[in-house]
Amino acid sequence: MFYKLKGLPEEDEIVLCKVTKIFPNSVFVDLLEYDRQGMVHISEISPGRIRNLRDFVSEGRQIVCKVLRLDREKGHIDLSLRRVNSMQRREKLDEIKQELKAESLMVNLAKRLKMEPQKLYKEVADKVLKEYSYIYLCFKDVASENRDLAALGIPLKIVQELTAAILEKFKPKSVTLRGEVRLQTYTTNGIDKIKSLLIDIEKISPTIALCYLGGSRYKLVIEAADYKSAEGTLHKVQTILEKFNDKLSTASFEREKND
Repeated sequence: MFYKLKGLPEEDEIVLCKVTKIFPNSVFVDLLEYDRQGMVHISEISPGRIRNLRDFVSEGRQIVCKVLRLDREKGHIDLSLRRVNSMQRREKLDEIKQELKAESLMVNLAKRLKMEPQKLYKEVADKVLKEYSYIYLCFKDVASENRDLAALGIPLKIVQELTAAILEKFKPKSVTLRGEVRLQTYTTNGIDKIKSLLIDIEKISPTIALCYLGGSRYKLVIEAADYKSAEGTLHKVQTILEKFNDKLSTASFEREKND
């Protein structure tokens, strides 16, 4: 892993560590993002009584810890394993996974450019990490066309090849939800009521598409960057459909099973 941060972490920061030594009452680890060592006391490994630390950790294992205390003069770092919740652990591991993906991209590119991987990484990292906490965050902006690598000062001979590689590997994934909307109304202004409802649905998001299937049936397609966003948009659609319902009108939505 090329990614390294200077100095010391901050208190309460979540860090990725590698177990190096296990003693009867403590565990020593390397902080992989800082090139520093830290210590996890037995009381911070897991709640409850611990008979053998090796039942919880092993040498060489990577663990996600929380920084408890810092002694900046001596460089001592006290850590906790048990105070990291499952969400924090997943987020940290996902960040590292994405960063390693960015590094792998640059290693492969370095081979094509006949450069040393570490030299290419330094050329990019020195510029990117002035504005981003991780390189992969910059790459995602490039893939979304929200960032020009040349504007960061990266050499032009690298920008073109790197941008092409990023667009291939970090292209934003989209999620698509599909289903069928059925509308029926016996009101005197039924056509206008249906038109108004369809307009309200399309106003929710530009990624919504409606297509008339015949017989008061409409195909609904929702595209989004992730499932959470897609489900949020669908919830708004269903809210509008519910408002359509009254004694003379009904609206329903049937989602495609493969979604």
